[in-house]
Parts: sequence; C-alpha cells; structure tokens
Amino acid sequence: MLDVSVLTGNWDRYVMGFGNTLAISVLALIGSFAIGTLFAVLRITPNRLLNFIGGAYVEFVRNIPLILIVFLFYNGLPALHINLSGFVAGTMALTIYSSAFIAEAIRAGILSVSKGQTEAARSSGLSYVQTMRFVILPQAMRIVIPPLGNQFLNLIKNSSVLGVIAGLDLMYYGDLINLDTFKTFSVYIFVGLFYLVLTIPMSFAVNALERRMARSG
Repeated sequence: MLDVSVLTGNWDRYVMGFGNTLAISVLALIGSFAIGTLFAVLRITPNRLLNFIGGAYVEFVRNIPLILIVFLFYNGLPALHINLSGFVAGTMALTIYSSAFIAEAIRAGILSVSKGQTEAARSSGLSYVQTMRFVILPQAMRIVIPPLGNQFLNLIKNSSVLGVIAGLDLMYYGDLINLDTFKTFSVYIFVGLFYLVLTIPMSFAVNALERRMARSG
C-alpha cells in the first residue's frame, strides 16, 4: 500500500535529490555532448593517429561498466591526491561514460552525410575543421536527434548510480529516507515518479524537435 506520508514527511529531501539530479544531468549532458562530438570527429578524421585515439577512447569507455568509472573517479583519484566529492566525481564519470555513446551516434550521423558534401566544401577552400563545423555536423545533427534523445534519457536514468558514492542525487536521498522509514515500496515509488518528472518532458521535447526539424528539412 502506497504511504503518502513518506512523501509529505520527506518532501525537502526528495526535492533536494531532484534538484541535484537535474543539475548532474544538465552538466553531464553538456559535457558529454561536447566531448562526444569531438571524439566522433576524431573517429572519421583522415589522420591515423587521431583516428586511433578517437576509436580507442570510445571502445574503452563504452565497454566497461559505468559503476567502475564512478569508483575510479571517487576512490581511485585520491591515490593521486585528488579528492572529489561524490557529486563532482559522479558527474565527471557520467559525462565520460555518456560521451562514448554520444560519439558513436554522432559518428553514424556524419557517415550518413554524402561524401560529395565534404568534397564540395573542401574544393571551395574550407579547411577540414570548417567543413565539419559548417557543412557536415549541421546535417548530421538532424539525422541523429532520435538516438541522441535516447542517450540523453539514458544519462538521466544512469545518474541513479551516483547514489552508491553519496552523489546527493535522487537515489541517494531515497536510500536515506528508506533507512529512516523502512517503507521501501513507497519510498522508491516516489523516487521513480520524480525521475518521470525529468524523463517524460525530455522525451516529449526530443519528439517535438524531431518533428520540427523534419518539417524544416
């Protein structure tokens, strides 16, 4: 039976966790998109060294568990005398992890753009970087909106892993409330509802943007 008193009696902690999860998600989203775009370009660059670096990064990161990356930042960096809070370590780990998947999505979008676009841009005097920035990436982004939207939704949900390192996110505060109340079912139902408040608007926004770009395209 759902106990509403769990929500009303711990509203401040739920809201604190919700706010922190929102902040973590926004920061990780911006960071992972920037890093992912960079490594997507590296993966298709003609330079073999840069190509190798981009490929090695993506394959390494996306083939290890997120929780391991979180522990490396939170428990591993102190060995190098770098101490990070759970919030900072978790946000950085989530950014790195998500960037690898975003890089693959963007790379697929870049490869779907006709090679003639690149050849035409280069023949007109644009450098490789200018070609990517002004010609290829704008077209690729239209194509990758659906997979990028899915990755952003996964990012929000993956932020729950930060609860294991005191990341001050929704799951962390949910665990604290559960320890105080022992009403596990109600506690985590409300945690799930708060996550839905984040993910459902994101899903609608991505779908709306996809339809708008399809019309304009």
